[in-house]
Amino acid sequence: MFKAFSFFLEGLYRKSPSAAYSLVFLLFLYFVAFFADFIAPYPYDVQFRHYPYCPPTPIHFFDEKGNFHLRPFVYGHKLVDPVEKRYAVDYSKKYPVYLFVRGEPHYLFGFIKTDVHLFGTKGGHLFLFGTDRLGRDIFSRLVYGTRISLTIGLIGVFISFSIGLLVGSIAGYFGGIVDSVIMRLIEILMAFPAFYLMLALRSMFPIDMPSVLVFLVIVVILSLIGWAGLSRVIRGMVLSIRENDFVKAARVLGGSHLYVILRHVIPNTLSYVIIAATLSVPGYILGEAALSLIGLGIQEPFPSWGNMLSEAENVHVLSAHPWVLVSGVAISLVIIAFNLLGDGLRDYFDVKLER
Repeated sequence: MFKAFSFFLEGLYRKSPSAAYSLVFLLFLYFVAFFADFIAPYPYDVQFRHYPYCPPTPIHFFDEKGNFHLRPFVYGHKLVDPVEKRYAVDYSKKYPVYLFVRGEPHYLFGFIKTDVHLFGTKGGHLFLFGTDRLGRDIFSRLVYGTRISLTIGLIGVFISFSIGLLVGSIAGYFGGIVDSVIMRLIEILMAFPAFYLMLALRSMFPIDMPSVLVFLVIVVILSLIGWAGLSRVIRGMVLSIRENDFVKAARVLGGSHLYVILRHVIPNTLSYVIIAATLSVPGYILGEAALSLIGLGIQEPFPSWGNMLSEAENVHVLSAHPWVLVSGVAISLVIIAFNLLGDGLRDYFDVKLER
Protein backbone atom coordinates (compact mmCIF):
# COMPACT_ATOMS: atom_id res chain seq x y z
CA MET A 1 0.00 0.00 0.00
CA PHE A 2 2.81 2.41 0.86
CA LYS A 3 4.47 1.69 -2.49
CA ALA A 4 1.21 2.36 -4.34
CA PHE A 5 0.75 5.62 -2.44
CA SER A 6 4.32 6.68 -3.24
CA PHE A 7 3.72 5.95 -6.92
CA PHE A 8 0.49 7.98 -6.84
CA LEU A 9 2.14 10.87 -4.99
CA GLU A 10 5.01 10.93 -7.49
CA GLY A 11 2.58 11.05 -10.41
CA LEU A 12 0.56 13.76 -8.72
CA TYR A 13 3.73 15.77 -8.10
CA ARG A 14 4.62 15.63 -11.80
CA LYS A 15 1.17 16.96 -12.72
CA SER A 16 0.85 19.50 -9.91
CA PRO A 17 3.51 20.01 -7.21
CA SER A 18 1.16 22.23 -5.19
CA ALA A 19 -1.43 19.43 -5.09
CA ALA A 20 1.16 16.93 -3.82
CA TYR A 21 2.27 19.32 -1.08
CA SER A 22 -1.37 19.95 -0.19
CA LEU A 23 -2.03 16.22 0.11
CA VAL A 24 0.93 15.77 2.46
CA PHE A 25 -0.21 18.78 4.50
CA LEU A 26 -3.75 17.43 4.83
CA LEU A 27 -2.53 13.96 5.78
CA PHE A 28 -0.37 15.59 8.45
CA LEU A 29 -3.43 17.40 9.83
CA TYR A 30 -5.44 14.17 9.97
CA PHE A 31 -2.50 12.57 11.78
CA VAL A 32 -2.60 15.45 14.27
CA ALA A 33 -6.35 14.97 14.70
CA PHE A 34 -5.92 11.25 15.40
CA PHE A 35 -3.19 11.81 18.01
CA ALA A 36 -4.62 15.06 19.42
CA ASP A 37 -4.58 13.84 23.03
CA PHE A 38 -0.88 13.03 22.75
CA ILE A 39 0.20 16.11 20.76
CA ALA A 40 -1.71 18.76 22.72
CA PRO A 41 0.26 19.80 25.83
CA TYR A 42 -2.92 20.55 27.80
CA PRO A 43 -6.54 19.32 27.79
CA TYR A 44 -8.87 21.52 25.76
CA ASP A 45 -10.92 22.61 28.81
CA VAL A 46 -8.15 23.38 31.34
CA GLN A 47 -8.25 27.04 32.36
CA PHE A 48 -5.20 28.92 33.58
CA ARG A 49 -7.09 31.67 35.35
CA HIS A 50 -3.97 33.79 35.97
CA TYR A 51 -3.14 33.91 32.23
CA PRO A 52 -6.16 35.30 30.30
CA TYR A 53 -5.19 36.48 26.81
CA CYS A 54 -1.57 35.58 27.44
CA PRO A 55 0.49 36.18 24.28
CA PRO A 56 2.23 33.31 22.48
CA THR A 57 5.24 31.92 24.34
CA PRO A 58 8.35 31.99 22.14
CA ILE A 59 10.83 29.13 22.45
CA HIS A 60 14.42 30.26 22.94
CA PHE A 61 17.86 28.77 22.42
CA PHE A 62 19.68 31.97 23.45
CA ASP A 63 19.08 33.71 26.76
CA GLU A 64 18.91 37.47 27.37
CA LYS A 65 22.70 37.60 27.63
CA GLY A 66 23.24 35.87 24.29
CA ASN A 67 24.35 32.55 25.77
CA PHE A 68 23.40 29.45 23.77
CA HIS A 69 21.44 26.65 25.50
CA LEU A 70 21.43 23.15 24.06
CA ARG A 71 17.94 22.48 25.41
CA PRO A 72 15.24 24.96 24.28
CA PHE A 73 13.45 26.89 27.00
CA VAL A 74 10.75 29.48 27.61
CA TYR A 75 10.65 32.43 29.94
CA GLY A 76 7.97 32.97 32.51
CA HIS A 77 5.25 35.62 32.11
CA LYS A 78 3.61 37.80 34.72
CA LEU A 79 0.43 39.84 34.38
CA VAL A 80 1.23 43.53 34.92
CA ASP A 81 -2.07 45.07 33.76
CA PRO A 82 -5.16 42.97 34.63
CA VAL A 83 -7.49 45.37 32.84
CA GLU A 84 -5.70 45.56 29.49
CA LYS A 85 -4.28 42.02 29.87
CA ARG A 86 -0.68 43.10 29.41
CA TYR A 87 2.16 40.80 30.33
CA ALA A 88 5.85 41.24 31.03
CA VAL A 89 8.55 38.64 30.42
CA ASP A 90 10.09 37.34 33.62
CA TYR A 91 13.72 36.77 32.61
CA SER A 92 14.54 35.37 36.05
CA LYS A 93 12.54 32.20 35.34
CA LYS A 94 13.55 29.75 32.63
CA TYR A 95 11.61 26.58 31.96
CA PRO A 96 13.25 23.95 29.73
CA VAL A 97 11.10 22.33 27.03
CA TYR A 98 11.05 18.54 27.11
CA LEU A 99 9.82 15.88 24.73
CA PHE A 100 7.53 13.15 26.06
CA VAL A 101 6.77 15.03 29.24
CA ARG A 102 4.22 13.91 31.79
CA GLY A 103 1.03 15.94 32.11
CA GLU A 104 -2.71 15.46 32.34
CA PRO A 105 -3.89 11.83 31.86
CA HIS A 106 -5.53 11.01 28.53
CA TYR A 107 -6.50 7.97 26.47
CA LEU A 108 -4.25 7.14 23.52
CA PHE A 109 -6.17 5.44 20.68
CA GLY A 110 -9.25 5.79 22.87
CA PHE A 111 -8.41 3.04 25.36
CA ILE A 112 -4.73 3.24 26.43
CA LYS A 113 -4.56 5.50 29.48
CA THR A 114 -1.34 7.49 29.74
CA ASP A 115 -0.14 10.86 31.01
CA VAL A 116 2.67 11.33 28.46
CA HIS A 117 2.42 14.25 26.03
CA LEU A 118 4.60 15.02 23.03
CA PHE A 119 6.19 18.12 24.55
CA GLY A 120 5.82 20.49 27.45
CA THR A 121 7.59 22.14 30.37
CA LYS A 122 8.06 21.23 33.99
CA GLY A 123 6.86 23.94 36.31
CA GLY A 124 6.15 26.64 33.74
CA HIS A 125 3.63 27.13 30.96
CA LEU A 126 4.04 26.73 27.22
CA PHE A 127 1.42 28.59 25.20
CA LEU A 128 2.57 28.32 21.57
CA PHE A 129 -0.41 30.30 20.22
CA GLY A 130 -1.29 32.17 23.42
CA THR A 131 -4.46 31.77 25.49
CA ASP A 132 -8.09 32.84 25.15
CA ARG A 133 -10.22 34.91 27.50
CA LEU A 134 -10.51 32.03 29.99
CA GLY A 135 -6.80 31.25 29.96
CA ARG A 136 -7.15 28.09 27.85
CA ASP A 137 -4.24 27.13 25.63
CA ILE A 138 -5.22 27.99 22.05
CA PHE A 139 -2.74 25.54 20.50
CA SER A 140 -4.25 22.63 22.45
CA ARG A 141 -7.78 23.68 21.54
CA LEU A 142 -6.75 24.09 17.90
CA VAL A 143 -5.35 20.55 17.88
CA TYR A 144 -8.50 19.12 19.44
CA GLY A 145 -10.67 21.22 17.13
CA THR A 146 -8.96 19.60 14.16
CA ARG A 147 -10.93 16.44 14.94
CA ILE A 148 -14.27 18.20 14.58
CA SER A 149 -13.56 20.50 11.67
CA LEU A 150 -11.77 17.96 9.46
CA THR A 151 -13.85 14.90 10.35
CA ILE A 152 -17.12 16.65 9.68
CA GLY A 153 -15.97 17.39 6.13
CA LEU A 154 -15.09 13.78 5.34
CA ILE A 155 -18.21 12.26 6.91
CA GLY A 156 -20.47 14.89 5.34
CA VAL A 157 -19.00 14.36 1.88
CA PHE A 158 -19.24 10.58 2.23
CA ILE A 159 -22.95 10.70 3.15
CA SER A 160 -24.02 13.39 0.68
CA PHE A 161 -22.03 11.95 -2.21
CA SER A 162 -23.36 8.46 -1.53
CA ILE A 163 -26.90 9.84 -1.76
CA GLY A 164 -26.17 12.02 -4.78
CA LEU A 165 -24.34 9.27 -6.61
CA LEU A 166 -27.14 6.74 -6.11
CA VAL A 167 -30.00 9.13 -6.86
CA GLY A 168 -28.31 10.62 -9.91
CA SER A 169 -27.45 7.16 -11.27
CA ILE A 170 -31.05 5.96 -10.85
CA ALA A 171 -32.43 9.06 -12.56
CA GLY A 172 -30.06 8.83 -15.51
CA TYR A 173 -30.29 5.05 -15.88
CA PHE A 174 -34.06 4.72 -15.94
CA GLY A 175 -34.92 8.08 -17.53
CA GLY A 176 -38.52 8.87 -18.39
CA ILE A 177 -40.94 9.58 -15.54
CA VAL A 178 -38.43 8.46 -12.90
CA ASP A 179 -35.91 10.97 -14.19
CA SER A 180 -38.49 13.77 -14.36
CA VAL A 181 -39.77 13.24 -10.82
CA ILE A 182 -36.30 13.04 -9.28
CA MET A 183 -35.05 16.10 -11.15
CA ARG A 184 -38.07 18.20 -10.11
CA LEU A 185 -37.53 17.26 -6.47
CA ILE A 186 -33.85 18.18 -6.75
CA GLU A 187 -34.71 21.53 -8.34
CA ILE A 188 -37.10 22.29 -5.47
CA LEU A 189 -34.34 21.49 -2.95
CA MET A 190 -31.79 23.60 -4.81
CA ALA A 191 -34.20 26.55 -4.97
CA PHE A 192 -33.72 27.21 -1.25
CA PRO A 193 -30.65 29.27 -0.23
CA ALA A 194 -28.26 26.77 1.31
CA PHE A 195 -27.26 28.82 4.35
CA TYR A 196 -30.81 29.73 5.34
CA LEU A 197 -31.96 26.16 4.79
CA MET A 198 -29.11 25.03 7.03
CA LEU A 199 -30.24 27.45 9.75
CA ALA A 200 -33.84 26.32 9.42
CA LEU A 201 -32.91 22.65 9.77
CA ARG A 202 -30.67 23.37 12.75
CA SER A 203 -33.44 25.35 14.49
CA MET A 204 -35.59 22.21 14.55
CA PHE A 205 -33.33 20.81 17.28
CA PRO A 206 -32.83 22.23 20.80
CA ILE A 207 -29.83 24.50 21.27
CA ASP A 208 -28.71 22.78 24.48
CA MET A 209 -28.14 19.39 22.86
CA PRO A 210 -25.00 17.46 23.88
CA SER A 211 -22.07 18.23 21.60
CA VAL A 212 -21.91 14.65 20.29
CA LEU A 213 -25.51 14.91 19.08
CA VAL A 214 -24.85 18.40 17.72
CA PHE A 215 -21.95 16.97 15.71
CA LEU A 216 -24.20 14.26 14.24
CA VAL A 217 -26.99 16.76 13.52
CA ILE A 218 -24.61 19.11 11.69
CA VAL A 219 -23.29 16.22 9.61
CA VAL A 220 -26.82 15.18 8.64
CA ILE A 221 -27.88 18.76 7.85
CA LEU A 222 -24.85 19.47 5.66
CA SER A 223 -25.27 16.10 3.93
CA LEU A 224 -28.95 16.73 3.15
CA ILE A 225 -28.04 20.06 1.57
CA GLY A 226 -24.97 18.96 -0.38
CA TRP A 227 -26.12 15.98 -2.45
CA ALA A 228 -28.48 17.69 -4.91
CA GLY A 229 -25.90 19.42 -7.10
CA LEU A 230 -23.82 16.28 -7.53
CA SER A 231 -26.84 14.16 -8.48
CA ARG A 232 -27.62 16.45 -11.42
CA VAL A 233 -24.10 16.06 -12.81
CA ILE A 234 -24.08 12.28 -12.24
CA ARG A 235 -27.45 12.00 -13.96
CA GLY A 236 -26.01 13.68 -17.07
CA MET A 237 -23.00 11.36 -17.08
CA VAL A 238 -25.15 8.25 -16.66
CA LEU A 239 -27.37 9.27 -19.58
CA SER A 240 -24.27 8.85 -21.74
CA ILE A 241 -22.83 5.80 -19.95
CA ARG A 242 -26.03 3.74 -20.23
CA GLU A 243 -25.74 3.79 -24.04
CA ASN A 244 -22.36 2.05 -23.99
CA ASP A 245 -22.07 -1.52 -25.20
CA PHE A 246 -20.85 -2.96 -21.89
CA VAL A 247 -24.01 -1.74 -20.13
CA LYS A 248 -26.26 -3.22 -22.81
CA ALA A 249 -24.29 -6.49 -22.69
CA ALA A 250 -24.73 -6.70 -18.92
CA ARG A 251 -28.49 -6.29 -19.31
CA VAL A 252 -28.65 -8.91 -22.09
CA LEU A 253 -26.75 -11.39 -19.89
CA GLY A 254 -29.45 -11.07 -17.24
CA GLY A 255 -27.94 -8.54 -14.86
CA SER A 256 -30.49 -6.78 -12.66
CA HIS A 257 -30.89 -3.02 -12.78
CA LEU A 258 -29.27 -2.64 -9.36
CA TYR A 259 -26.33 -4.85 -10.39
CA VAL A 260 -25.74 -2.90 -13.60
CA ILE A 261 -25.89 0.43 -11.76
CA LEU A 262 -23.51 -0.65 -8.98
CA ARG A 263 -21.14 -2.74 -11.10
CA HIS A 264 -20.95 -0.89 -14.41
CA VAL A 265 -22.47 2.59 -14.19
CA ILE A 266 -21.26 4.07 -10.92
CA PRO A 267 -17.60 2.91 -11.28
CA ASN A 268 -17.35 4.91 -14.50
CA THR A 269 -18.19 8.12 -12.64
CA LEU A 270 -15.71 7.67 -9.79
CA SER A 271 -12.94 9.81 -11.30
CA TYR A 272 -15.27 12.77 -11.36
CA VAL A 273 -16.72 11.94 -7.94
CA ILE A 274 -13.30 11.81 -6.25
CA ILE A 275 -12.36 15.22 -7.61
CA ALA A 276 -15.75 16.78 -6.84
CA ALA A 277 -15.68 15.36 -3.30
CA THR A 278 -12.24 16.85 -2.68
CA LEU A 279 -13.45 20.25 -3.84
CA SER A 280 -16.62 19.96 -1.73
CA VAL A 281 -14.95 19.27 1.63
CA PRO A 282 -14.19 22.99 2.25
CA GLY A 283 -17.90 23.75 1.98
CA TYR A 284 -18.66 21.38 4.86
CA ILE A 285 -15.85 22.81 6.95
CA LEU A 286 -17.16 26.34 6.35
CA GLY A 287 -20.70 25.21 7.10
CA GLU A 288 -19.70 23.83 10.49
CA ALA A 289 -17.59 26.92 11.19
CA ALA A 290 -20.52 29.22 10.33
CA LEU A 291 -22.94 27.35 12.60
CA SER A 292 -20.44 27.23 15.46
CA LEU A 293 -19.51 30.88 14.96
CA ILE A 294 -23.11 32.03 15.54
CA GLY A 295 -23.61 29.64 18.46
CA LEU A 296 -25.67 26.93 16.73
CA GLY A 297 -22.89 24.41 16.23
CA ILE A 298 -20.41 22.76 18.57
CA GLN A 299 -20.89 24.23 22.05
CA GLU A 300 -18.30 25.20 24.62
CA PRO A 301 -16.16 23.85 26.17
CA PHE A 302 -15.72 21.43 23.24
CA PRO A 303 -13.50 23.15 20.65
CA SER A 304 -14.03 23.50 16.95
CA TRP A 305 -12.37 25.97 14.66
CA GLY A 306 -15.69 27.74 14.25
CA ASN A 307 -16.50 28.42 17.90
CA MET A 308 -12.85 29.32 18.55
CA LEU A 309 -13.22 32.00 15.89
CA SER A 310 -16.15 33.60 17.72
CA GLU A 311 -13.73 35.51 19.98
CA ALA A 312 -12.36 37.32 16.93
CA GLU A 313 -15.78 38.92 16.31
CA ASN A 314 -14.92 41.65 18.79
CA VAL A 315 -12.74 44.22 17.03
CA HIS A 316 -11.19 45.45 20.25
CA VAL A 317 -10.25 41.92 21.32
CA LEU A 318 -8.85 41.17 17.86
CA SER A 319 -6.75 44.33 17.74
CA ALA A 320 -5.35 43.80 21.24
CA HIS A 321 -4.94 40.02 21.02
CA PRO A 322 -4.56 39.05 17.34
CA TRP A 323 -3.56 35.45 18.17
CA VAL A 324 -7.25 34.59 18.74
CA LEU A 325 -7.53 34.60 14.93
CA VAL A 326 -5.33 31.51 14.57
CA SER A 327 -8.31 29.18 13.98
CA GLY A 328 -9.37 31.39 11.06
CA VAL A 329 -5.89 31.03 9.58
CA ALA A 330 -6.19 27.24 10.00
CA ILE A 331 -9.54 27.23 8.20
CA SER A 332 -8.10 29.27 5.33
CA LEU A 333 -5.06 27.02 4.94
CA VAL A 334 -7.17 23.85 4.89
CA ILE A 335 -9.59 25.27 2.34
CA ILE A 336 -6.71 26.36 0.09
CA ALA A 337 -5.10 22.92 0.45
CA PHE A 338 -8.30 21.07 -0.50
CA ASN A 339 -8.85 23.30 -3.52
CA LEU A 340 -5.28 22.87 -4.72
CA LEU A 341 -5.58 19.12 -4.22
CA GLY A 342 -8.84 19.02 -6.16
CA ASP A 343 -7.35 20.96 -9.06
CA GLY A 344 -4.33 18.67 -9.06
CA LEU A 345 -6.49 15.54 -9.07
CA ARG A 346 -8.45 16.97 -11.97
CA ASP A 347 -5.22 17.24 -13.96
CA TYR A 348 -4.04 13.82 -12.76
CA PHE A 349 -7.21 12.03 -13.86
CA ASP A 350 -7.60 14.35 -16.87
CA VAL A 351 -11.25 15.06 -16.05
CA LYS A 352 -13.04 18.17 -17.26
CA LEU A 353 -14.82 19.56 -14.24
CA GLU A 354 -17.27 22.44 -14.17
CA ARG A 355 -17.03 24.24 -10.85
